[in-house]
Amino acid sequence: MSEIRVRFAPSPTGPLHIGGLRTALFNYLFARSKGGKFILRIEDTDQKRYVHGAEDYIKEALNWCGLDLDDGAGVGGDYGPYRQSERKDIYRCFAEELIESGHAYYAFDTPEELDAIRKEYEEKKETFTYDGSSRDQLNNSLSLSEEEIKNRLSSGEPYVVRYKFQKDQPIEMQDIIRGEVKVNSSSLDDKILFKSDGMPTYHLANIVDDHHMEISHVIRGEEWLPSLPLHVSMYDAFGWKRPAFAHLPLILKPDGKGKLSKRDGDKGGFPVFPLEWKDPKSGELSTGYKEAGYFPETVNNILAFLGWNPGTDKELYTLEELIKDFDLSKVGKAGAKFDPDKARWYNHQFLQTRSDEDISSQFIDILKEREVSADISLVNPVVKLVKERVNFVSELWDQSFFFFKAPSSYDEKMVKKAWKEDSSSLMESLMKILEDCEPFTAENIEEKVKAAIEKNGWKMGVIMSGWRLLLVGTSMGPGMFDIAEVLGKKEVLDRIQKGISSLN
Repeated sequence: MSEIRVRFAPSPTGPLHIGGLRTALFNYLFARSKGGKFILRIEDTDQKRYVHGAEDYIKEALNWCGLDLDDGAGVGGDYGPYRQSERKDIYRCFAEELIESGHAYYAFDTPEELDAIRKEYEEKKETFTYDGSSRDQLNNSLSLSEEEIKNRLSSGEPYVVRYKFQKDQPIEMQDIIRGEVKVNSSSLDDKILFKSDGMPTYHLANIVDDHHMEISHVIRGEEWLPSLPLHVSMYDAFGWKRPAFAHLPLILKPDGKGKLSKRDGDKGGFPVFPLEWKDPKSGELSTGYKEAGYFPETVNNILAFLGWNPGTDKELYTLEELIKDFDLSKVGKAGAKFDPDKARWYNHQFLQTRSDEDISSQFIDILKEREVSADISLVNPVVKLVKERVNFVSELWDQSFFFFKAPSSYDEKMVKKAWKEDSSSLMESLMKILEDCEPFTAENIEEKVKAAIEKNGWKMGVIMSGWRLLLVGTSMGPGMFDIAEVLGKKEVLDRIQKGISSLN
């Protein structure tokens, strides 16, 4: 079997949508699972839509997700250059080769002429298509004399090159995901392959590049499925071996009604880009998954399960495990609904697998932004206590602020519920028990406090709710014995004393 070689070939026209990142991931997983190569090619033939910074953004997104390249733009390799704008001299000769073999032709129709024809068709309530039924009456090398064609070319008259589909011919194709696909050539229009500005269209450039870069499998989004008849016809016209094709299902809105867009993310409060993106023209800032607090493992798992089903109950994968289990035959045809709640669930699961030290180092940065100075010796045990309560590192503050700042006020509802006439004396008695508690560990504190409650006939709920009010200021937080150990004896006693004074 020849070497497996796949490519991710985005256009640098803006930020990378997670649909594009899913395509990159599936290409990467397939290549790695087969011991093949993963290549990045930048398809920048549409210079009018080129956006500065988009290529670097694409590379950073792939790197953040751990999708390392074997060769390609920014990496190099034996099949470069890997930007189509640097390969434009290659394509003209292939367009001319198709013309010479009768599979393409020059078209001199101006945009104004084509607009006029479309208007005529619209008036008749018909749709104009540049194809086998109309091309002989239009301004091209199929309808003009050889002398006129020669004169127009020599005078530098603008033209495009269009592919020439044979009339009423069956075109049979195979897709790994969708099986056999059949169309009739009469239903297809003669697509432009080479533009008047001297640049190829996607159709010509990607065929030529895939062949010359020895791409064995073309794995791309479903939106390219209508182009498959043209692409396989061009492979046949050149006499080249067709690569295997696999068209991935669409990523749908959370309600399943249509393709997922940036607007859906803005409306639903979730990102649709892997990294933060600032539009160089408008200045609009769009949040990315990284900046929103998601882990790369989360994004890889979210995207892997949008269309792929391993056939097991396993839901959490490392990248290495995804490589091991990935199989294109287990990718479905139906569109996959994006689930923001599932994305948060994934992030919660992967946050729990991270070491307390790793999470703490990230949390310390958040504390610094809040002008809170805290040593790792305090942050680590706090993280250990509350990380199961959050989906993101950024949520740790809301679950643990009371460890870093003593209450300056007390929740009114809890005060009415927990602070009674005898609360002051009970808390003073509790202070004496805690003063004598050594070592000041959760286990020892629990033993001493519960023994005193039983001995004195106190109600557990009254003691614990009053104590929580004084230490935390509200009804939230983990177990009181754990809170007390982390705060330390001095801080616990100070907060109790301050609370009693404030509430009295």
